Amino acid sequence: MPAVLAVGIMADVMAEGALAASFAVSGTSFQVSSGKLTSQGLASYVQTDRSVDGKGHPVALLGIGDAKLSDICQSAQVKTPLGTVVFKLTAGGDAGEVTASNLVIDGEDLVGDARFGTAEIGRDATTLDQVPGVHGEKGKFGLQAGDIEVAGVRSHAWSATGGNFRLKGMRVAVSIGGKQCF
Repeated sequence: MPAVLAVGIMADVMAEGALAASFAVSGTSFQVSSGKLTSQGLASYVQTDRSVDGKGHPVALLGIGDAKLSDICQSAQVKTPLGTVVFKLTAGGDAGEVTASNLVIDGEDLVGDARFGTAEIGRDATTLDQVPGVHGEKGKFGLQAGDIEVAGVRSHAWSATGGNFRLKGMRVAVSIGGKQCF
């Protein structure tokens, strides 16, 4: 019964436009890593991503303005009839910087050595204004910072979206039993 009630509330909130209904997540989380991430804006709040089967995944939505990454690795393990396959995308490094505008990551965690400029922690999620379009529900916990730098980025995520991705030296590999990012 609580799950049915929660789904009903989520549908109502989406219908009112307070929460974006972008897409259903696949049900497979993935890893993202980078040596260094910088941005001129960060906004974050808690939300729930939903799989097609209706299962909820609590995440911290991280909105990152104009992101610059020294390199990037994204990997996911997928079970197939042939065995566990690793899908892996890498870019940057010696090829040059990776960039994305209005990057939004729905993550379970974020690990690294961080520096936040002009941080506001505990701000109402509806009033977040550092990253255009990234704000949550009224009365919900939010945080934001004017600029950020994170070294040694590691995250488990359910989704990532953004505009104008520039992936210099991009490589996509699919392998049975392959190595993930970390």
